[in-house]
Amino acid sequence: MKAAPFAYVRPGSLDDVLAELAGGDAKVLAGGQSLVPVLAMRLGRPATLVDIGSVASLGDLAVTDDVLRVGATVRQRRLERSDEARAVPLIGMVMPFVGHRELRSRGTVCGSIAHADPSAELPAVASCLGATIEVAGTGGRRRVPAAEFFAGAMTTAATAEEVVTGVEFPVARPGEGYGFGEIARRHGDFALAGVVTRVRVDDDGTVLDARLTGFGISDTPVTRDVTALLDDESGIRDLAADVVDTGGDTHGSTGYRRRLFTVLATRELQRARRNARKERP
Repeated sequence: MKAAPFAYVRPGSLDDVLAELAGGDAKVLAGGQSLVPVLAMRLGRPATLVDIGSVASLGDLAVTDDVLRVGATVRQRRLERSDEARAVPLIGMVMPFVGHRELRSRGTVCGSIAHADPSAELPAVASCLGATIEVAGTGGRRRVPAAEFFAGAMTTAATAEEVVTGVEFPVARPGEGYGFGEIARRHGDFALAGVVTRVRVDDDGTVLDARLTGFGISDTPVTRDVTALLDDESGIRDLAADVVDTGGDTHGSTGYRRRLFTVLATRELQRARRNARKERP
């Protein structure tokens, strides 16, 4: 199937992008790795594609003020290979599992976040770390916490007339460790179930807090404080029953996904705790 006909524009400034979006039925095109398949299957039929690839101000990648800022046109492969990504170790753990290398060479970090696929890795990372997503519209810019950004499957807090201009990930603090695990049919596929974890310990190795985000298990990434569940597998199973609410499909039932979540969560919380203790002298 081919995409329905559409107009294509490539503005050179953010103001021009916003003017195009304000004109009606338009979609933002960055890397296109999520959007183009949607168009090809005619699940979306925008009248205009607004290519933001020529907006130089959206290509920033820098560590400032304790955050890693990733602009809207930064490709996933660029982030993966950058020195800046070392400030957020969880990104280095996750990026090799985001599609395939060829897809990451075209796909953008913000594009994946804006697409809001509930089985995608980067929205889960943003949720677990408490990232901030910046969006802009003709009324100005606003900053949206990740916890409020993902409103449903393929649905975000950004309106049709706004564009995601960047995401800010908090840099790692001393004593923080991370874990990541997912089960997919093949490497590079979207996850049947996955978790990202963050654990923080003090100088004595005592756990101060632990956080977990599950993905592929609901309409949005699901984040919970799991400090009390680090050594409680029974509690993790109860958590799985609470948070895994996606329906079964040909790839796995709800019960199967709950078992996957339980195994992954138990394993990756312990990995995060070990990594956190290594970060302490």
